[in-house]
Parts: sequence; C-alpha cells; structure tokens
Amino acid sequence: MEDLGRRLAAVLRPGDLILLTGRLGAGKTTLTRGIGEGLGVRGPVTSPTFVLARTHPSTAGGPPLVHVDAYRLGSAVELDDLDIDFARSVVVMEWGAGLVEGLADSWLDIRIERPEGAHAETPLSEEGDDLVEQRTVLIAAVGERWAGIASALGASSGG
Repeated sequence: MEDLGRRLAAVLRPGDLILLTGRLGAGKTTLTRGIGEGLGVRGPVTSPTFVLARTHPSTAGGPPLVHVDAYRLGSAVELDDLDIDFARSVVVMEWGAGLVEGLADSWLDIRIERPEGAHAETPLSEEGDDLVEQRTVLIAAVGERWAGIASALGASSGG
C-alpha cells in the first residue's frame, strides 16, 4: 500500500482530493503514509482519528498533505468547519464519501478491500518477517481533473 501511495504521489498536485474507503485495517493510513513519503512531507503520517485532520507541511517545496478522518463528521458543514485549504493542499480523506460532493468538482475515489481472515493463508514476505496481505484496490476518477490520468492509474472514469 505504501508503494502505491508513493506512485500516486508522483501525479498529485495542489488542489487534489483523494477519498479513501475501506474497513478498519484495510490500509487507508498506510496508503496515505506512502503518499506523504512521495510528496516529501514532514512528520510521521498516522491516523487522524482523534484530531479529525492533520496537516503535514512539505519539506521539498511541494504542497502540504492534509490527512482527514471524516468518520465522526455528520455533514459537509462540519467538514467545512475544519477550514481545510483544499486549493493549496493535497487532501486525503478517509470516510469522506457523501461529504465532499458540494466542496469539490474532481477527486479520486479509492476503495481498499482486504479479505477476512487474510492472516491465516497469507505468505511471508521475501525477507520472511512480515505477512504479505493481498488487497484489492478500486480507483474511480471523478471529474475533469482526472479524466486523462484515470487510465494511467488503472482507474475507471466517472462523474
């Protein structure tokens, strides 16, 4: 998931929005960590569950990464109250489906699926120390910004 995040970061620019959906432990924060590494941001990228939104400034002169956990937000108004600088940041939002439609015209909708009970049948990595869990990642491109990039990402284009 981190590698996918680093590769995705190569096409991101200020104003980009990524929505992440997947059950707990699916890899949403791990993907965001890879995006942060690819963007060259400061600080460890950890789940913003208790702070709702965390901004990671760039150490490389690029846009900051804003990592949002919208799980406890009830409406787009509550999201707007967080005062996120969508225009100058790369925003990665966990659990944001249904909240951003009025705030943005384009976004990537990434759904991460991890099979139940994956640990029992999961092989060890080549180093033999970590489990390698298979994930299914579905990427849907919404809006004009992603129309030309969707196929390069292996994404479907819609909206």
